[in-house]
Amino acid sequence: METFINWLNGIVWSSALVYVFLGVGLFYSLATRFLQIRHLKDMRKLIFDGGGSATGVSSFQGLAMTLSSRVGIGNVAGVATAIAYGGPGALFWMWIMAFLGAATSFVETTLAQVYKVKENGQLRGGPSFYIEKGLKMKWLAVLYAIVTVVAQGMLLPALQANTVAVGIETAFEIKPSVTGILMVMALGVIIFGGVKRIAKFAEILVPFMAIGYILICFIILGVNFSEIPHMFSLIITSAIGTDATFGGIIGSAIAWGVRRGIYSNAAGVGSEIYGAAAVEVSHPAKQGLVQSFAVYVDTLLICSATGFMILSTGMYNVTPDGMKPLVNNLGGVEPGTIYTQKAVESVLTGVGAPFVALAILLFSFTTLVAYYYSAETCLGYALGKVKRVWIEHILKFIILAIVFYGSIKAATLAWGLGDLGIGSMAWLNIFSILFLSKQAFKVLKDYERQKKEGKDPVFDPAMLGIKGADYWEKEHKYSEYYKDDEAQEEHKQTFISS
Repeated sequence: METFINWLNGIVWSSALVYVFLGVGLFYSLATRFLQIRHLKDMRKLIFDGGGSATGVSSFQGLAMTLSSRVGIGNVAGVATAIAYGGPGALFWMWIMAFLGAATSFVETTLAQVYKVKENGQLRGGPSFYIEKGLKMKWLAVLYAIVTVVAQGMLLPALQANTVAVGIETAFEIKPSVTGILMVMALGVIIFGGVKRIAKFAEILVPFMAIGYILICFIILGVNFSEIPHMFSLIITSAIGTDATFGGIIGSAIAWGVRRGIYSNAAGVGSEIYGAAAVEVSHPAKQGLVQSFAVYVDTLLICSATGFMILSTGMYNVTPDGMKPLVNNLGGVEPGTIYTQKAVESVLTGVGAPFVALAILLFSFTTLVAYYYSAETCLGYALGKVKRVWIEHILKFIILAIVFYGSIKAATLAWGLGDLGIGSMAWLNIFSILFLSKQAFKVLKDYERQKKEGKDPVFDPAMLGIKGADYWEKEHKYSEYYKDDEAQEEHKQTFISS
C-alpha cells in the first residue's frame, strides 16, 4: 500500500507542480502589481470590517476558520520534514511560496466570494461553485467536490490525527488509541453543532494557540541570540546553493520548500477558502485581502517560528532523498514533530515535549474541524438538491473513524495519503483559477477605484460584466442600492472610465 501511494505521489508531486505553483504565484503578483504589499494596510483593517449576519459569518470568524485549517501539522511537523529532506534553505523557499501565494490566495478567495450561494439559510462557496458558475464546467466542479470529500474527509484527517497521537505519546506516554478516542469524542461535539459552532470555536481558539506558540519561539531565540546571524546566513546560503554543506541540494531545497509551503498555507489548492466564502461582506475583494494576510500569518509567522527554533538549536538532521546524511545531530530520529520538541526541550527542560504536543493537538484539532466543514460543503454541492441529512451524518462518522484509525497507523503512510490528497486538489484548482483570472482582476480594479473615490466598496457583478454571481444580484443586502437606475448608471460609467 505504501509503495503504491508513494508511486502516485511521484506523479502528482512531480517537479511540474512545484514550478506551476511558483509560476502562477509570480504571474498573479505581477498582474495585481504586488497587491500583497500595496494593500497590506487594508488587509489588517478589513479583518475586523465584516460583522457577519444571520446567513454569514464575520470577517474575523472567516479568517479564524481558514487559519484553523491552514495552521496545522504543516506548521510544525511539515517544516521539520522540509528541513530534513531539503536542508535549511527549504525554509527560505517556504517564505517565497508564502509571498507569491498571498496573491494566489487573493484570487481564489475573491472568486469564492463572487460565486457563493445561500443554501439552507447559510452562505456556501468554494472551487466547485466558481468552476461551475464561472467556467460553466459542471463535470469538473463535481470532480473537484468528490476529490475534496475524499481528501479532506478521508485522507488528510489521518495525518493530523497520527501526528497528534505520536506527539502525545512522546510527551505523556499515553497510548495512541486513547488519544484517538478522546479526539473522536471532542471532534464529534463540534462538527455535529453546525457552521456557527465551528466559526465560534475557531474564533476563540486560533488566536490563543498562535500567540502562545510564537511567544515560546521568542524565548528560544532569546536564549540562542548569538546563533541568530548564523541561522539566517545558513538559510539564505543553503537556499541559493552557496553553502559548503548544502550547496549541492538546492533542487531539494526548492522542491521541499514549495511542497511543504503549499501543504502549510494551501494557497492555490482551494481547500482553505470555504470559510472565507461564508463571510458576509460588501465586496468580494475585502475577504480576498483578508485571506492574503492569512497566508502571511500561517507561513511567515508560525512556520518561521518552527524553523527558527529547530535551526537555532541545531536539533535537526538533513538526509536528502537517495543520499547519505549531510547533518546527523539527532541520530535515527524520524523527521517530524520530535525535531521541534527537542528544540524546545534543549532550552526549557521538561517543557519541550509537553508544550509541542499540546500545540500540535490544538493546531491539528482545529484543522480537523475545518476539514469537516470543507468536506461537508463539497458533499452538499455534489449531491445537489438530494435530501442529504443522513448522508452528512455518514460523512461525520467516516471522519471520526478515520481520525481514530489515523491515530494508530504508520506515520509514513499517513504523510503519503495527505500529500496525495493535497496534490490532487491542487492540480484541479490551480488551472481553474487561471481561466477565471480576468474576473478576479475586474473585482480588484473595482475595489481599488471605489477606495480611491473615498467610498466603502460595494460589489455589483452586472456592472463588471460578471455572470453567474446570482447571490450578489438577487439576495445580498447591498443589492438594494443597485435597484436605483441612476446609481447603476453612475457606477457603470465610473468603472468604464477607470
